[in-house]
Amino acid sequence: MSLERLTTDILILGSGGAGLFAALHALKANPDLEVTIASKGLLGKCGCTRMVQGGYNVALNPGDSVERHFMDTIEGGKWLPHQELAWTLVSTAVERVRELENEIGCFFDRNPDGTLHGKAFAGQSFDRTVHKGDLTGIEIINRLMEQVWARPVRRLEEHRAVALIPAADGTLAGVLMIDIRTGALCFVAAQAVLLATGGGPTMYRYHTPSGDKSMDGLAMALRAGLRLRDMEMVQFHPTGLLAGAETRMTGTVLEEGLRGAGGHLLNGAMHRFMADYDDKLERATRDVVSRAIYSEMKAGRTTPHGGVYIKMSHLGPAKVEKEFRGMVERCRDCGFDLAGGLVEVVPTAHYFMGGVICRPDTSTEWPGLFVAGEDASGMHGANRLGGNGVANSTVFGGIAGDEMPRFIAADPGHREPDEHVLDAEVQRALSPFGRQGGDLNDLRERLLAVMWDEVGLVRDRAGLDRAVAALDAIEAELLATGLADTGRAFNLTWHDWLNLRSLTEVSRVIALAARKRENSRGAHFRSDFPEPGDLASSRFTVAQQTAAGLDITDEPVAFTHVRPGETLLDKVAAE
Repeated sequence: MSLERLTTDILILGSGGAGLFAALHALKANPDLEVTIASKGLLGKCGCTRMVQGGYNVALNPGDSVERHFMDTIEGGKWLPHQELAWTLVSTAVERVRELENEIGCFFDRNPDGTLHGKAFAGQSFDRTVHKGDLTGIEIINRLMEQVWARPVRRLEEHRAVALIPAADGTLAGVLMIDIRTGALCFVAAQAVLLATGGGPTMYRYHTPSGDKSMDGLAMALRAGLRLRDMEMVQFHPTGLLAGAETRMTGTVLEEGLRGAGGHLLNGAMHRFMADYDDKLERATRDVVSRAIYSEMKAGRTTPHGGVYIKMSHLGPAKVEKEFRGMVERCRDCGFDLAGGLVEVVPTAHYFMGGVICRPDTSTEWPGLFVAGEDASGMHGANRLGGNGVANSTVFGGIAGDEMPRFIAADPGHREPDEHVLDAEVQRALSPFGRQGGDLNDLRERLLAVMWDEVGLVRDRAGLDRAVAALDAIEAELLATGLADTGRAFNLTWHDWLNLRSLTEVSRVIALAARKRENSRGAHFRSDFPEPGDLASSRFTVAQQTAAGLDITDEPVAFTHVRPGETLLDKVAAE
């Protein structure tokens, strides 16, 4: 079949904070390179960075330090993070937030003395979350887009990446994409590719990510044979808006700053229950609060829609209205009074700590492929601190933009794609055409139920076994299901089919990695193995698709900066 062929020097998959920062840094490093950003939606209007409410973790103020931020990240991640990646995150965040202000043009909230205001986020020993009210992501993305629009960046909007294509010698040649508007397939040849599509665990009944997220990046990496780390680690945000099944607003995050500011969680009997679970109350880490809410739900102590309440009115409605304007208005749109009343909430799948194994310079095991943002793994371990997500995207996106021009300069030239692989991937993308249409919505609802019930906040061996069997059945039915509409232009049913295939493939890896980890760490809790295990001998899971099937192994964590039982804060105190 005819296949459009495009060529660029750098191809960036994704237009969130990681992708946009990478484009700006790449052009700054070498203005002569052609940089192309491909996005599943419209640039600046899709993805998850725009949806960030909370803020940006960075150690700036007296009393805080990079070492303290690092220790919070390691301890919050339950000693599973890749320590070099975590150190790169916290140390470079200081540089990056200054860049956001002074070069990108972001305005963040300030203290009366002019310093950046840091609000309280759970699991942190210092209030270091820099923000723009509760609309931080919009501020960052809007300013980044202004900078990108002012530069000669090629944009492929509404283009969906479906496969990473090797050259005949095994190096990376480029990416197969679908132009959603026309339905045409195109191959984009590139000297370097950044995988920054974002994670987005939308395979759960309650989830926060934008509707375009379907784990495409990790599904492509899996099929390409890349190793994936920490795939069992799915973070649930404790407070997703629970507005009923009839609205897509259900699952939307009510950010952590509410609890950090002193918000209370109440069960259906109006009991403030967090004291029954953790002495940090509502400021415990996300995994602890999420499981506490889930326990109240399982015990039947719920609100009318089956969740719990968050209460802010005791802080003063006027104060809440001023400090959390975006969330107050969002709740009001759904009929809730956040400032003066009660709002129903439920744990909601929010962030994916797992992803492609990479080095601190964002390079991967496949020369020419770089990874940043939620497609990458290792920075957060078993649990991401609120505020470390957008810092992660911008820090490593900028690093990728610095590194890709260096890689090209050291090994320039485009590679010819392996035409056999390219043809096979084209046929794979077109496979639902020509078969009788079916009920994709039913398959999706089954997927949501299986992942929530069996691979959610509390797991056990029997449930994970049931999940794997159910996922196999869902995938088999999906592969036998076709499309009623044979047109390819703006065929959203086709893209729903592709979304489901990616989600099902990644869901199976999550379930198998969760079955492999026979202890409980951070976001991963096994009721049949409730203890965390020996921290000093911590291991992380590794998933890889091989010719023989999906291989799940584990490897030891390297304690390159600090070991369990030690702290870097002693060193800081001595200085």
